Amino acid sequence: MNQSKITVRYAKAFFALAKEKDQMDPLSRDITKVYNLCNESPDFLLLLESPVIKTSRKTDLIRQIFQPHVTELTLRFLILIAENKREVHLPGICRDFLDFVRKEQGISTAVVTTATRLSAATLEKIREQLAKESGVRIELTEKVNPAIIGGMILRIDDRQLDASVATQLKKIKSRLLETEINK
Repeated sequence: MNQSKITVRYAKAFFALAKEKDQMDPLSRDITKVYNLCNESPDFLLLLESPVIKTSRKTDLIRQIFQPHVTELTLRFLILIAENKREVHLPGICRDFLDFVRKEQGISTAVVTTATRLSAATLEKIREQLAKESGVRIELTEKVNPAIIGGMILRIDDRQLDASVATQLKKIKSRLLETEINK
């Protein structure tokens, strides 16, 4: 089965359960904790991906790691994922679940990439402007990539606006090369 189909199915099932049990907020907080751990701990990812560690041991470790920090419903879901040998998909399941939650709450995600870090005030102005133009709440994340030289790249959901100096230079180079070829 396609990896994205697996992650979406598990995320959709847990999302439906969260709505049914009216537990969206606590389960969203739980899944955010799990997702953060997946992103911040290479050791945890190695545990999930290890074919050497038996499923029973993985479920025990998942219980030890998460039991004091998540609800019983989330813990049972994580154990179910491990028992079904889908634990390698946990980061994707978490990501997809949080995407469903954002969509349900009318929140769009945006990422602004710049060559240097922006001030908090500038980020807030960008977020406010995007919210005003789109009519939805915006969850803004900042990335720094010195390779873009200047300007910014703005990605909102599946749309992207590239106003970086690096891209502008590539376009100029391409036009100059076209001019040379057409002579």
